[in-house]
Amino acid sequence: MIIKRSITAIASTLLFAGLISAQEGTINLEQDPRIAQLVEVYKSVNSKVDYYQIQVGFKTKDSEAQRLLNQVEVEFPGWFSEIRFQEPTYRVRLGKFRDPLEAERKYIEVRKKYPNAMLLKPEQSTK
Repeated sequence: MIIKRSITAIASTLLFAGLISAQEGTINLEQDPRIAQLVEVYKSVNSKVDYYQIQVGFKTKDSEAQRLLNQVEVEFPGWFSEIRFQEPTYRVRLGKFRDPLEAERKYIEVRKKYPNAMLLKPEQSTK
């Protein structure tokens, strides 16, 4: 009796599952064209904003700079980091700080691990 109920329940479940099918359809997303204009304005404004950066170090080989960058990204997760090539060296930089006080605080934090780090003022970091 229990076996018959189990078999009936399983058969009913499989039959019901076979009848149910996923719905297919398309989604049309309409976006106000002014949003694209706002994004472009935002990009242009932010590209002109000067910011402080911390130069952690520099290397003469790209592979060494990449190794240093990977190490920095592990030690300071979530911070902006990049390699900038300026003949003849690859410079590993950290952060984009607009507030000088915040930049100074982060600089002190970075110097604990990288004593030769330098705080770059806005006119230095954009070159």
